[in-house]
Amino acid sequence: MTNFIQMHYSPGRIVLAGAGGIDHQQMKDLGEKYFTHLGRTDEPLLERDVSLKEPCRFTGGDVRIRDDLMPLCHVALAVETCGWKNADNIPLMIGNMAIGNWDRSMMGGKDLVSGLAVRFANQPAAHSFMSFNTNYSDTGLWGAYFIGEGPRMMEITDYVVREWIALCTKITDQEVERAKNILKANLRLQLDGTTPICEDIGRQMLAYGRRVPLEEFEYRIDNVNAAKVREVCTKYIYDRCPALAAIGPAVAVPDYASLRSEFYWLRL
Repeated sequence: MTNFIQMHYSPGRIVLAGAGGIDHQQMKDLGEKYFTHLGRTDEPLLERDVSLKEPCRFTGGDVRIRDDLMPLCHVALAVETCGWKNADNIPLMIGNMAIGNWDRSMMGGKDLVSGLAVRFANQPAAHSFMSFNTNYSDTGLWGAYFIGEGPRMMEITDYVVREWIALCTKITDQEVERAKNILKANLRLQLDGTTPICEDIGRQMLAYGRRVPLEEFEYRIDNVNAAKVREVCTKYIYDRCPALAAIGPAVAVPDYASLRSEFYWLRL
């Protein structure tokens, strides 16, 4: 743990951020007072360690812990995507919003806007799902976390994969516009208060090296259409090796070979 902290928690990776009623010079003076003893580095130790620069190939995988005493089966399914700065990240975020999320406490059935939510709402054994898009500096994970009753998990998992395929093949401009509006609304809601604004400043400084204006994000979102979403989703989903993790009564979760085969379909 000490070695990990020394390698990753270096001065070159620290961002001091502030939001609200704070004077810039005062914050600068406090930073110099409490952090000067850490010294200065032109680059993080991680960047100077040649042994850590070798690229790592994502191979997917399958980890499942069968526990038939658990009432429900929990499954996370994901594919490798891209890092923060990659232009594909915006279409993937829109695809993530198009998938959406759902649980049994939500009203609606066949009239829900998300195709996956409609399937889950009409399947009594399905309890909830949540899509996610997690990014790192040079890679990412895009996927879904879903919960259901063990005996029907093969069918429920198939719902998720089929919805991903629909993103690659037949998502419409209307669906994309809805997802774009949800994404832009979420970006604004995440900045409701000085604490989330401060966290956003620090996160963007680490990810992009600058604070990206909200208007710039919205401009990038507005420039994405359905064809671009289909193209980017196909790039990361079609014929790719997924990563799967399951815990609970997972006997009916598809085996990895059959799951992997679903990520390949004939294209014209």
